[in-house]
Amino acid sequence: MSEKRMLIVDAQLVKRIDDNRGDMGRSEFINFLIENQFKEETKKQDGITREEFHQFQEGTKELLRNFLEFFISYGLELGKQPGDNEFEQLSRKLQSLGSSTKVKGS
Repeated sequence: MSEKRMLIVDAQLVKRIDDNRGDMGRSEFINFLIENQFKEETKKQDGITREEFHQFQEGTKELLRNFLEFFISYGLELGKQPGDNEFEQLSRKLQSLGSSTKVKGS
């Protein structure tokens, strides 16, 4: 048989317990509330998951790729020809970003 102790609480709290416990005893109901509170605390996370971080990283790469693509095409539309070296660097960055998202997404 389990050891029993007395807990002194306000009368209003006892009324709230009685109003909400249904068929459970007071002790059972309080134990139920405590157990559920601990389960909720273990479900909460202070950070993000690897999958969420990976999705954020891929979204950022896609945004950067679109940004570079826009400015390259915008510059070409205006007739401003970038230097060969500058154009090659931007093209390589654009291709590397595009290929990294396609390989990981497959």
